[in-house]
Amino acid sequence: MKLFRHLQSVMLACMLALSAPVFLPAVAVAQTSHQVVAPNYDEWRVFAERAERLIDLQFTSDEVLAELRADLVVFRGRFLSAQDANATRIATLREQISALGPPPEDGASEAEELAARRAELSEQLTQLQAPGIAAQEAFRRADGLIRQIDLIARERQAEALLTLWPSPLNPVNWVAAVDSVWGTVFTFGTQVLGALEDPAHLREFRSNLPVVGFLLLAAGFVLLRGRAWIERLVGRLLDEGGDRKSKRLLAQIMSLTQIIVPVAAVAALSSALVLTSLTGEIGAALGTALVQAGIGYFTARWAGRQLFPVHESRRAPLQLPAPRRREGRFMANLAGLFLGLNVIISTLFDPARQSDAANAVIAFPLMVLAGVVLFRLGALLSRHFQLVAADSTETRFFDRIVGVLGKLAMIIGIGAPLIAAVGYVQAAQALLYPSIVSLGLITLLLFLTQLVDDIFDLVTHRGPDDPAALIPALIGFAIVVLALPLFAIIWGVRPTELLEIWQVLREGFRIGDTRISPTNILSFLIVFSIGYLATRMVQGALGSGVLPKTKIDKGGQKAIISGTGYVGIFLAALVAISTAGIDLSGLAIVAGALSVGIGFGLQNIVSNFISGLILLIERPVAEGDWIEVGGTMGTVRSISVRSTVIETFDRTDVIVPNADLISGTVTNWTRYNSLGRIILPVGVAYGSDTRKVARILKEIGDAEPLALLDPEPQVHFVDFGADSLDFELRLVLSDVGFGLAVRTELRHQIAERFKAEGIEIPFAQRDIWLRNPEALRGEAPPKAATETARDPRDENARTEMRYDEISDTDAGGGDADGGR
Repeated sequence: MKLFRHLQSVMLACMLALSAPVFLPAVAVAQTSHQVVAPNYDEWRVFAERAERLIDLQFTSDEVLAELRADLVVFRGRFLSAQDANATRIATLREQISALGPPPEDGASEAEELAARRAELSEQLTQLQAPGIAAQEAFRRADGLIRQIDLIARERQAEALLTLWPSPLNPVNWVAAVDSVWGTVFTFGTQVLGALEDPAHLREFRSNLPVVGFLLLAAGFVLLRGRAWIERLVGRLLDEGGDRKSKRLLAQIMSLTQIIVPVAAVAALSSALVLTSLTGEIGAALGTALVQAGIGYFTARWAGRQLFPVHESRRAPLQLPAPRRREGRFMANLAGLFLGLNVIISTLFDPARQSDAANAVIAFPLMVLAGVVLFRLGALLSRHFQLVAADSTETRFFDRIVGVLGKLAMIIGIGAPLIAAVGYVQAAQALLYPSIVSLGLITLLLFLTQLVDDIFDLVTHRGPDDPAALIPALIGFAIVVLALPLFAIIWGVRPTELLEIWQVLREGFRIGDTRISPTNILSFLIVFSIGYLATRMVQGALGSGVLPKTKIDKGGQKAIISGTGYVGIFLAALVAISTAGIDLSGLAIVAGALSVGIGFGLQNIVSNFISGLILLIERPVAEGDWIEVGGTMGTVRSISVRSTVIETFDRTDVIVPNADLISGTVTNWTRYNSLGRIILPVGVAYGSDTRKVARILKEIGDAEPLALLDPEPQVHFVDFGADSLDFELRLVLSDVGFGLAVRTELRHQIAERFKAEGIEIPFAQRDIWLRNPEALRGEAPPKAATETARDPRDENARTEMRYDEISDTDAGGGDADGGR
């Protein structure tokens, strides 16, 4: 029951938090137009002394402490606002004092007029700072009292969770539970009989009987027939919709009626019960509990149909076979039923009015059933992860989270009833029921993110095979972040604590003399986004409408567009900072200290950034140029601030840091023109007519259409080679980009003409000397003539000759064989 009250409170808090940015500007204007009223410190001192006395008392109830804390939060908010009192005037006085110059040193004198003026300004500054100092002292006292109350509340909560009640398995404790149930039934019966004997209640019952009858009939019809009709309607829309996004979106929105309509019927039933005026106080409380139980049951039923759909679909959150989905829907219905019963039991049998033994015995059977349901739901979640992991080599983050949640649910489903059986019933309840509600909230988040994705698909006409969009992902992330307070409340965090956290965040924090708050951040983001979009629009206008009509080349247009983007983003950041009211002077010292360390770590990045700016301004290379740098040759594909992408002739992209293009040697083949010379070496056999060879090569070069006439193709007889007479055909092409194709065509023509003219193109030949040829023929080696005397000079000559022969073979033979 407390859980549902907390949920209602957090929904109101979230609505106020979401609407706060809308009213913040108006509040800011109102605050600036009126002077901040100083707090009443006398009233504060009396209240603070009273709060300290109540906090020191050990038997102060939780309700009294909660009221004290709420009042303390109000006082603390006033003191926080009062800390900035006279801030503008104080800053002005400090500037006036600084304008007078530094105060004189000890023993030094100062002009009487300056000294009097300095003393007057100092006195005014002291008086203006006094309210802020008093507000800071009071703020610290209020904040300390709030922390003390929070500490007491946490200690009491921990003590309650660790309190060992009598075991519900002990039959001795069952008597207390029977007495509690009988007492509640007897009290309820007494109240009903008393109302029946009271003529006033009977007259009221008769007057309300038509309304009661109508409400009962309407509620019964909706619960028995209308709910089934709605479920069939939603299922028919999903079946007929198929891949039609509009019908699928309509079906998702219509599915919410599966909660709204039945809950309205239960509310009508509760109203009818109250209007009878015959049920007494217990009946009235039971009517309220019925509405809360209906919300829990029908929400769980809807969540089960969302998480375990009737029809198999690839869009379903969990990929499970039909029998497992059917089991999941059944378990979800049971989970909602047990949540509703827990609310009703907590209303009928108030734990504060029952003994610990009675509370343990009454709560234990329902906890066992809820634990079994939670265990089965966890097993289904784990089953989904196992199936996905078996079908694919790489699992998604969502699937891994589902697997972890499944294991946790199974552990809690088993562990909570076990510790409740021991006697830690409150701790078991604090684990079991929040786990079930958390699963329902996770299902709601999945539904909302899917709904956002479908709306985006419908608006942008995105197809099912298109890549995932960023905007729905960001919106889904924001929805999850906004749901964190709901999870916190489900697991026991008080709504007042969340409201206090929001208030602290809204007030912001100080960095030097600057206060950073969500309002400042929101203003910064809005102004910067507007400036960024305006910069992109100007870049688009320059790139599509203005620069193409000028005589500036493509590289210059790219440089102007990039420079405009950098300047626009820088100006947008400055304007956004100024609009948000962020004073960067207080961060100058910190930024200076950080810049030294960052400079050493990011010096390469900074160097590449500066080099990129130089490339965009001087433009030694531009997009489309054919360059060679550091052994890499290719066409410049793009130039960014940090690096340049070069596309090689192998169609691979090489990322080159801009610093290498500035500090290294770069060969640009096509920067200012596409002219280029190619050299084609040709070798002919010795004995060929060299004049004829030169004439043939000259004719072939003159016939090349890409060769320039000035300078005309030239043929040079360059050398007498080891195996050939070496010539070179040199041509200057109008577009050196076709150099490889021209070389290939010229070689074909040279081979054809030389063959027709009988000119031989030689190839290297070598003579091989075998030291022992008789070994190849299988003969015995000849005997060495040991009797013949040898001249030592011959031996030296043979050794030297063998050394020269080996060296010549290694040096020349390898080159000749490998080079041809």
